[in-house]
Order: sequence, then C-alpha cells, then structure tokens
Amino acid sequence: MPFGFYMIMAAQFFSALADNALLIASIYVLREMQSPQEYEPLLKLFFTLSYVLLAAFVGAFADSMPKWRVMLISNTIKIFGCSMMFFGIHPLAAYAIVGLGAAAYSPAKYGILTEYLPHRLLVVANGWIEGLTVGAIILGTLVGGMLIKPAISQTLLGFDLPLINTGIDTVPEMALTVVGILYLTAALFNLKVPDTGVDHKVLKKNPLYLLHDFNHCLRLLWRDKLGQISLATTTLFWGAGATLQFIVIKWAEQALHLDLSKASMLQGVVAIGVAIGAILAAKMVSMKASVKVIPLGIAMGIIVNVMVFVTDINLAMALMVLIGALSGFFVVPMNALLQHRGHILMGAGHSIAVQNFNENLSILIMTGLYAFLISSDFSINTVVIAFGLFVAGTMYMVKRRHDANQREFDSVAELNEEHH
Repeated sequence: MPFGFYMIMAAQFFSALADNALLIASIYVLREMQSPQEYEPLLKLFFTLSYVLLAAFVGAFADSMPKWRVMLISNTIKIFGCSMMFFGIHPLAAYAIVGLGAAAYSPAKYGILTEYLPHRLLVVANGWIEGLTVGAIILGTLVGGMLIKPAISQTLLGFDLPLINTGIDTVPEMALTVVGILYLTAALFNLKVPDTGVDHKVLKKNPLYLLHDFNHCLRLLWRDKLGQISLATTTLFWGAGATLQFIVIKWAEQALHLDLSKASMLQGVVAIGVAIGAILAAKMVSMKASVKVIPLGIAMGIIVNVMVFVTDINLAMALMVLIGALSGFFVVPMNALLQHRGHILMGAGHSIAVQNFNENLSILIMTGLYAFLISSDFSINTVVIAFGLFVAGTMYMVKRRHDANQREFDSVAELNEEHH
C-alpha cells in the first residue's frame, strides 16, 4: 500500500476513536442529568439524522473538492459539536452536530479509496479500514468507559498544568476535553492525506438539481443486480450494529450486573470480533466470492438469540467475539462490492452518499424501534430475540433475491477473481 493510504487510515482511526468515546461520555452526561432511559438510543438517532437528511448534498460536496479538505472541514464540525456539549448544550443537540460532521466525512473517507487505489485492492483496503475503524470502536468505548471510571476520572481531574487553571472541574468536562484532543489529532492527519489529482465536479447550487441527481443515483444502485444485494446487506448490518451497541449495554447491566463503565468495555469485545472477521475476510475473500458470505448474516442473527441464556461474564465475552467475527467477515466483502459497483455506476462520493442514506435510515428506524420497546417496558430478553429473528429472516430474504437474480443473469461471473 502507498504511504498516503496510511495517512488516510490514521485520520480515520482518531476520528472514529473520538466518535465512540464521545458516545459513552454522552450517555454518562444524560445519566448525570437524570434523563429518561430512552434518551440513550436517541443519541444514535440524532447522530445519524444528518446522514439521511443531507444525503443528497454530502456526496456532491465530497466530489466538489479534494477529499483531504472535505475530511478536515468535517472534523472541524465535529470539534464544534463536542465543544457545544462541553459548554452545556444538551447532549442530543450537540451529538447531532457531531453527526453533521460525520455525515460529510464519510463520503470523503471511503470515496478517496476508489480514487487512490485500483479496484482489485478495494477488498483488502476495506479490510484495513474496517478493521482499523473497529479497533477505534474498541479503544473508543474503552477510553469512554475509563474516562468515567471514578478512580481514573478523579486522577485526571487532579492533574493541573503549572501556573494554569484549566477550569475543568467535573467528569463530563474532563472526558469531553480528551475527546476534543482526539478530534484535533485526526485533523492534523487530515492535512497529510494525499490529493489524488482526480478532477472534481463543480458543486451545483440548485438544491432541486442535487435532490434529482441523488434520486437518480439511488434508483440506479437499487436496480443494479449486485448493487441491490450489497446495499441491502450493508444497510441491514449497520442498522443492526448500531442497535446492538445499546442492546449489549442494557443486557450487560441486567443479565451480568455490570455498570456503564464495564458494560461499555463488553461492547468493545464485540468490536474485537468484528476486527478479527474483517481481517480474515480481507485475506480470504476475493471480489468474485463476496456474495458467498451472505449466509453468515443469517447465522449471526440466529446466534444473537443465545444471549438470553448467558449469565456468565466469560461465556458472554466469547459469545460477543463470535457475533462480532461473523459480522466482520460478512460486511467487509459486501462493503467492497458495493463500493466497486457504485464507483462504476456513478462515482465515489455519490455512491457513498447513497450507501450512507440507506444505512443510516436503517439505523434511525432500528434504534427508534429499540427506544420505543424500552420505553414500553419490554424486557431486554424479548428485545434480543426479536432483534435476532429479524436479522436472520431479513438476510434469508436477501439471499433468496440474489439467487433469483443469478438465475436471470450470472452477474457474479463478471467480477474480478484476484486474491490479495
């Protein structure tokens, strides 16, 4: 891999690290405010709202200038959102601003891969990016959990610079300061992301044109035989993954009697499994074989139901790693296939914006349903079973649709068979 790819990875790592540490810190702030428990999954809903509402515009924005500049602007927006929470703005509103930065960041971070690398390297590049992102999720949730842990938080609050009064006196202020530093580090790496030299499209100022163009791209990808399968699977995966974050925290608190700090670390264990699966997929699965991983999505949904029988922490950790590994091995080839088809059909930024719209609409719906079930006093075991059966059933329908498509025309035969 060229040197610039490692700069892209470093920028993505620190940005994702800060995003996930901020989620745990935000949950802590909500609990300090004694907010209703259904507000916690609403954090994810507010975060992803920008992905859906601005999907028609962020793709065109990402394609209108060098990707490194888009990433830098987006990280600056994230820093602003983090600062809002520091200065007392409600966590839901502040996290929504961070989501605005993330929505603009995503088409650039994935789009630059298709500009910078040949398509034969996209699966392995996605394996590295997803593996590193998941590593950031692991460390981010661990960092967030440690920052609110009494022993560590009091030690950090007791640290002061000589002759300087930092004015940081509470656990939320300290946690948000650390998160802000992580965002600044990501911004510094953004400055080192290479300019690929690709011609950029002038950003159209007419919003109706952008909406029409986005709708055209959306229909184009859903009508493509391979595009619709990869888009359906990644859409389900990210909606399920976001919901699973909150399910694991609540399940760990009730079934394993863990506090928020320890429950967030168990959430990180899922991410360890995803990293393992992502790395294995990058090494073992070619672009042509990518659609063969669909049954793993069905298996993941079925295995999730085992959670309701687990009360031992060691068994729980093993189960979380298994669920994560199945997820990672499943999503990396699908993500690479989707990017490949999108790049061919409409260009990098636009295809990622379409992908983000569908995936984050799924997150909005699934986390919204989870918040409704929790506010309606459904037990966490009922939620887990419903979640697992939904994932398995939906993936089974996607597999049947792919089989039907293949009977009409063997589009898989046209994919590259190279291994990495």
